[in-house]
Amino acid sequence: MTARRGARPLSLAIATFVALTPALVGPATAAAQSSDISAGSLMSGSSQFGSSGPSAPLPELPAPAPDAVRLDGAKNFRDIGGYTTTDGRKVRTAVVYRSNKIDSLTDSDLAKLTAANVTLDVDLRNASERAEAPDRLPPGVRYQVADVVGLDNGFWFHEFVPLTLGRALIDAAVSGSSNIGQSVGYPFMVSYHGSDVAFGDLLKAIAHNDSGATMYHCSAGKDRTGWSTAVLLTLLGVPRDMVNADFMASNTYLGRTDAVDLSWLDAAFDQMNRIYGSFDKYVRDGLGLDQATIDTLRAKLLT
Repeated sequence: MTARRGARPLSLAIATFVALTPALVGPATAAAQSSDISAGSLMSGSSQFGSSGPSAPLPELPAPAPDAVRLDGAKNFRDIGGYTTTDGRKVRTAVVYRSNKIDSLTDSDLAKLTAANVTLDVDLRNASERAEAPDRLPPGVRYQVADVVGLDNGFWFHEFVPLTLGRALIDAAVSGSSNIGQSVGYPFMVSYHGSDVAFGDLLKAIAHNDSGATMYHCSAGKDRTGWSTAVLLTLLGVPRDMVNADFMASNTYLGRTDAVDLSWLDAAFDQMNRIYGSFDKYVRDGLGLDQATIDTLRAKLLT
């Protein structure tokens, strides 16, 4: 059921965003199980998307390259490349980077971004976050906003809001999550139309940036950025267990054991399957990617 702007009381809209916005920017907790993901075929060629099955110990991440870019002013800045796909291909390094907020980058950090040929920065944060901590970028880097909780693209949802909220609260109780906001926020990143537009814009921006590397970020680089990365890696054919491991690595990079919880990522994938039935339909019908964009992303990022 789709709830559109004006179709429900203002109090419900306000309550929803009170729940949604802190969930996408706030702190985190720990522990849960993985869920299955239905993955269609997006390719004109190879590779299944993701893996399904019960929860298992997370695999070790590939060791960072000796010349991997690390930033003093952004602890969760990292390359999304280096992963092996289900068909044996590799995700290229030095093409796309994920990060937390970049308002405190040092002069040395800026020089590293220039050396890495970063030419596009996509900001997933909301207006108040952007105003409080504006990005610090090297000269010549293009800046693009893809506000995950913005209102510019229409305030409506793919599922009746109380249903999404109620299910998320029950799931949080079952999983033992101590951060209810996060447990609620992840399903809403799939249910909220504005999030669709933002994530779709990010992937299109990556596909069509022909001048160099792309970086994208939110505030902590773990929730909005975490789901963005999970979607991109799944689209490229990285197995689900490795997608999970990449998501959970924010705990290591941020130096916290409670920065992210796998149950939150599972909740987003579960919501995707409920609404769309498959990853293929989510990418095409939800995020609005056509085959040309999908092919471009795969050609750009796989070797």
